[in-house]
Amino acid sequence: MTLEPMINAQVPTLTLPGGQIPVIGLGTWQSEGGAAERAVSAALQLGYRHIDTATGYGNEAEVGRALATVGIDRDDVFVTTKLPPDHARRARQTLTESLAALGTDHLDLWLIHWPPNKQASPETWQVFREVRDEGLVRSIGVSNYSLAQLDELIAATGEAPAVNQVPYSPRDHDPDLLAAHRERGIVVEGYSPLKRTDLAAPALTDAAQAHGVTPAQVVLRWHVQHDVVVIPKSTTPERIASNLDVLGFTLTDAQMAAIDALG
Repeated sequence: MTLEPMINAQVPTLTLPGGQIPVIGLGTWQSEGGAAERAVSAALQLGYRHIDTATGYGNEAEVGRALATVGIDRDDVFVTTKLPPDHARRARQTLTESLAALGTDHLDLWLIHWPPNKQASPETWQVFREVRDEGLVRSIGVSNYSLAQLDELIAATGEAPAVNQVPYSPRDHDPDLLAAHRERGIVVEGYSPLKRTDLAAPALTDAAQAHGVTPAQVVLRWHVQHDVVVIPKSTTPERIASNLDVLGFTLTDAQMAAIDALG
């Protein structure tokens, strides 16, 4: 497959305290070794400018090699990685190791992957704030945090996470949850958007037929129209391309409402 940059690959962005996050990125969970490196390389060549990894995925070095070899300016790619909860006591050391593996002097977004010991852990959040202030990270956030845990961080430090990365799909849709994040100035980023979805649901297949696209593309477009950052994972170049090719159509209000109702 020849990898030509996607037409319409100017992905919309949302504003974080430290920059702009493209609303579509490549997820790399369960992408390993050479497959991970090839997937990231293919995504970058196709026009992706947002790559999501994590220390716990064991593929930061592969992501870094792809970033180094594709020949795209580092500042043009939004790179996220995550601190494992059991590394909370050595967060700085883990960040240093992540930067070395990724071959970069900064992250665009660093997330606490899960609440350490199921606790909000304001002391870990404070370390995140410090490394951000030192310029090692441009924006900081969390993953898999409840609203109560988010509020605990805000109460302890006066600063909300820029992002909360959580499972999100039509099945998970919760307008109140989205509104509560937005009230706090927190961007919602959804993972496992397709894995958690019944792609045979009539609301999806009907919209797909109406627009001449796939049900999976409808799901990703639905995220975009809800201003939920979405990071579908694939190691197949054709699928990686298809997942980015969701900017050339717009779901109607009726189609959005039908998909919302799947939740």
